[in-house]
Amino acid sequence: MSQYIIEGGHKLKGSISVSAAKNSTMAILCASVMVRNVVHLKNVPDIQEVHRILELLQSIGVRWQWIASGELKIDSSKRLEMGKIDKAACRKTRTSLMLLGALAGHVKHYKLYKSGGCKLGERTVRPHLYALEKLGVHVQSKSAYYEVKNKSLVGREIVMYESGDTPTENAVMAAVLAKGKTVLKFASSNYMVQDLCHFLVSAGAKIEGIGTTTLTITGVKKLKAVNFTIMPDPIIAMTWLSLGITTHSPITVTGAPLDFLELELEKLRVMGQDFKIKPSRSAKSEYYQLVDIQVVPSQLQALPDKIYGRPFPGLNIDNLPLFVPILTQAKGRSLIHDWVYENRAIYYLELQQLGAKLFLVDPHRVFVEGKTQLKSNELMCPAAIRPAMAILIAMIAAKGRSILRNCYPIERGYEDIIPALQSLGVNIEQKHEYV
Repeated sequence: MSQYIIEGGHKLKGSISVSAAKNSTMAILCASVMVRNVVHLKNVPDIQEVHRILELLQSIGVRWQWIASGELKIDSSKRLEMGKIDKAACRKTRTSLMLLGALAGHVKHYKLYKSGGCKLGERTVRPHLYALEKLGVHVQSKSAYYEVKNKSLVGREIVMYESGDTPTENAVMAAVLAKGKTVLKFASSNYMVQDLCHFLVSAGAKIEGIGTTTLTITGVKKLKAVNFTIMPDPIIAMTWLSLGITTHSPITVTGAPLDFLELELEKLRVMGQDFKIKPSRSAKSEYYQLVDIQVVPSQLQALPDKIYGRPFPGLNIDNLPLFVPILTQAKGRSLIHDWVYENRAIYYLELQQLGAKLFLVDPHRVFVEGKTQLKSNELMCPAAIRPAMAILIAMIAAKGRSILRNCYPIERGYEDIIPALQSLGVNIEQKHEYV
């Protein structure tokens, strides 16, 4: 078990770059098994979630190797051995669900063990199954695993039961190798879905409407070897913005994907937050525009309306927890409506132990009263990446010595988190507890 020891309450300075998108990476790693050849990925984050999916892929016969920092070669040319699948790796990451779509055109019958990931209440798989069944994927749920039987895939018109990111990604992957044309309506157009689609197109897939909620996919017989650079992560960009704003520090966030942060920045502007944004430039993949954003310490006011997440182009659902520490520094009462997950809003109450004034209205709504002087304390890390990071940000802002225990959830999603924070002047060290 990893623990972080923080001496908080200090102003930060300097710049911090936005690392690769975790959710894009996980989808693309799953999709790599569709390319029965070599996939060369660049800008791959070295995080625990990536390690788990690589363990899973290796267990079924996929060969991989790091060929340089952030560069990964994946070879799925050998026959996949689903009977040897790593059950423990399956259970540790919900990403394993995306193998349902990735394997739909290659493996007829197998078991996929049920997964874990962030503890956010019930996260139904029904939206995945409704879409996949229309393409020829039959999934029967058992107590510990899904029994999967794949027929010959045939394209269909599909209305997504839910505009979720991973259900859309599963449907896209299955449709790419299905015979004929598939039209996905009410699809997610979020950043990771776009990045997955760009990866698949680079490998020879035929996908129209990328970035919209209607995707038209014409099936192909096979995909080809591909080189692809994963996009920077808008959630990590928002994390560093939240850190700078909460600590009233003029830090600069470099390489932020502006297309997926504009609404977040607008909400912050309405609150009174000032930024200096440098001219945009193209990402290495050339699909996105990147900017450098400098936080200008500002006096904040609570938003006049509730703040909530929704599917893109709304405020990103994963960014909502990162607003919580910011709202503790805004004068007035703010209402957060986290309607997507049953349990996540309850995690926000952990900030009460750091001096924040939060009031739970119901399992989805929380009032935050500001402006508050945060104070140090010792807490256990919640089993969800973004609420855990919100607590760490508040601890960095809180004067005095704080300890955050069992920090694996943060390490699932953030690469080299300790040196990254230290580069800004955060007084933080990592220790390991053995249990």
